[in-house]
Amino acid sequence: MPLIRAFRALRYRPEVAPDLSVVLSPPYDVISAEQQQVLLARHPKNVVRLDLPEAQEGEDGEERYRRAARTLAAWRSDGTLFKDGRPAVYACEQRYLVPGSGEPRTQRGFFGRLRLEPLETGSGIRPHERTLAGPREDRYRLLRATGVSTSPVVGLYEGRSGESGRLLEAVAATPPDLEAVDDDGVRTRLWVLPDDGDPGSAAARLCAIAGEGPITIADGHHRYETALRYRDERRMSRSCEEDPPFDYLLALLLDTTQPLTVLPTHRVVRGLGQALDGIVDSTRSLFEVWPAGRAELARWGTRGGGGNGRFGLWARSGGFELTARRPEFEPWLPDVGAAARRLDVMLLGVALERLCGIDTDAVAAGERIGYSKSAEEAIALVDAATGGADAAFLLEPTPVESIVEVAADGDVMPQKSTYFYPKPLTGLVVNPHEW
Repeated sequence: MPLIRAFRALRYRPEVAPDLSVVLSPPYDVISAEQQQVLLARHPKNVVRLDLPEAQEGEDGEERYRRAARTLAAWRSDGTLFKDGRPAVYACEQRYLVPGSGEPRTQRGFFGRLRLEPLETGSGIRPHERTLAGPREDRYRLLRATGVSTSPVVGLYEGRSGESGRLLEAVAATPPDLEAVDDDGVRTRLWVLPDDGDPGSAAARLCAIAGEGPITIADGHHRYETALRYRDERRMSRSCEEDPPFDYLLALLLDTTQPLTVLPTHRVVRGLGQALDGIVDSTRSLFEVWPAGRAELARWGTRGGGGNGRFGLWARSGGFELTARRPEFEPWLPDVGAAARRLDVMLLGVALERLCGIDTDAVAAGERIGYSKSAEEAIALVDAATGGADAAFLLEPTPVESIVEVAADGDVMPQKSTYFYPKPLTGLVVNPHEW
């Protein structure tokens, strides 16, 4: 079973900025080059300098990671960051509007240290997505240089008793230790819950409940695999140390019994050539097809969960709604479990290969497929033929329960299958690999 522990986090001293929002950032993997520059200019102590250090002209490949390590040491020395005096878990609440629908929603969880386990059959930690070598290597170099976890892995657990939800609700009724608002308007509040050794304390109970069953990685697969590699290398040089801190990584744990938001990632297809003229007619071999208006498709993915084989299609000839005829897909689906075979992204993968000649190798190469979180943006890219965009296939969000089921079967989803929202802010708590 998973093990979650309290820890002594590095945190920003309140005096660093009147509003600590200016020193926090989104996770590294959702920051564009333009946003990186905005964050760097926003405050000289913005955590992006640690989590996504800027590459500078004339540097060798390792210098930006070494610079992040020097920056971290300087901030610890000058008091920008302080280390909590005793172990704690850190309750977190995020209040936000669901993109597209504007529905107000509140998500609560807690930060703790999660003990690393191999991602294999029988493990208490279950992945649901494939990773790429480039991001893994980037995160490894940063972790090796700094010795801290700046961004958390997000893990899902099922708190069937409802106790964790009640505990977090009670905490949320008290004044927070930190409050911040990000650029998307998400309001985050953080509470420090000390672990005083009492098994009945809120900190101890939250850790125990989250560890009662398997944890599914919702976000941060690259960070998790990097932490495993780092742990194994450290063990080789410090094999005598018992329960070392590098056996753990920073995690935000979320109870799946609360409403969680997964956004769809739409596919923009390029390079159809002559096939573009017949793209709508060719879809009829796999789908039922109906005309659909632009306004309707621009809101696609905001009206409900996926798993029903429904898609939107925007092409030069107009918009259409597609419903998969599942028997037609069966011969072409990969040899995976029933939960994975039901996924909309699996069906679309078959359709892209059969109708557009885009197989898994072409998807991995990244030349024929673009991605967008916004259906309206995907449609606009096709209208303007941006980057050779020819058509947009619009998806509905993958249900959380489907993600958990796929992971439980030992299967993984294609890249860009899920986008959990909102992302936890980087810099709320930093996990040093030390006690």
